[in-house]
Amino acid sequence: RDKFEENTKKKEDLEVQVDMCAKKLARAEKLIGGLGGEQDRWQSAATELGQQYINLTGDVLVSSGVVAYLGAFTSVYRDDQVKAWRIACCDIKLPCGDEFSVISTLGDPVKIRSWNIFFLPTDQFSVENAIIINNSRRWPLMIDPQGQANKWIKNMEKAANLHTIKLTDSDYVRTLENCIQFGTPVLLEDVGEELDPLLEPILLKQTFKQGGAICIRLGDSTIEYSRDFRFYITTKLRNPHYLPETSVKVTLLNFMITPEGLEDQLLGIVVAREKPELEEERNELIIQSASNQKQLKEIEDKILEVLSSSEGNILEDETAIQ
Repeated sequence: RDKFEENTKKKEDLEVQVDMCAKKLARAEKLIGGLGGEQDRWQSAATELGQQYINLTGDVLVSSGVVAYLGAFTSVYRDDQVKAWRIACCDIKLPCGDEFSVISTLGDPVKIRSWNIFFLPTDQFSVENAIIINNSRRWPLMIDPQGQANKWIKNMEKAANLHTIKLTDSDYVRTLENCIQFGTPVLLEDVGEELDPLLEPILLKQTFKQGGAICIRLGDSTIEYSRDFRFYITTKLRNPHYLPETSVKVTLLNFMITPEGLEDQLLGIVVAREKPELEEERNELIIQSASNQKQLKEIEDKILEVLSSSEGNILEDETAIQ
């Protein structure tokens, strides 16, 4: 009888193991079927990331220089200066990529595509300017005689209830105070070569804690400072001369139109006039492409998170396979 019970238990254990093996086989087939197609792409990406990791120090150093110093200059001058910095990095044996680009080092393809949807010109110079704004600690002052930056900022921040002001507005200080308190973005348009001294605490981000809240002093008023507040400044002057004491308080950016940007915009105007349905289809494809890229990135991040956080044999984790 004892032997019978022992054999019965063995039989049950074997049945459980067979069932588990069948489930593992099905999960393995599902996993290989789902990720098999990504193998080549992920291997290529892993090789590329390994190379980027080696060159990371030099690339980030040069990118930091671009963000800190080259915003106000033309694309030709930027390229020449970046080449000089890369040569300097090589001279001191600092690893740096052969094909250096601010866009590939600091740019996020999904974010760049969303900027393009909001009418940021697609040329390299304009995209670099947007990346500088995104990575700089100081508020941007954009030299924008053609109104490109204005159009982009207004479309990008429209959903956040952007407030547009000018220094000539009678109530611009009141508007500014409200936006700082409630974390609403502000666009200050058409400034000259001198800025109102009242703006200095905002430009220098002179915040302090008072009663447990972060505050800032604006003129005679002390107001709460929201971390969501964003401040943009544009000027229509073609060749402004800002004093050093102004330049060090802002991120100065040259947003003048480039031949590539002008060509893209003119092509868009011609197509919109001659074949409006093609222009509409193009815009829809751009939006769809951006949405697909964002979704792909989210799915990849989720897969990598599941694979890295899964403990033991992943084939035993039903939720991870799903």
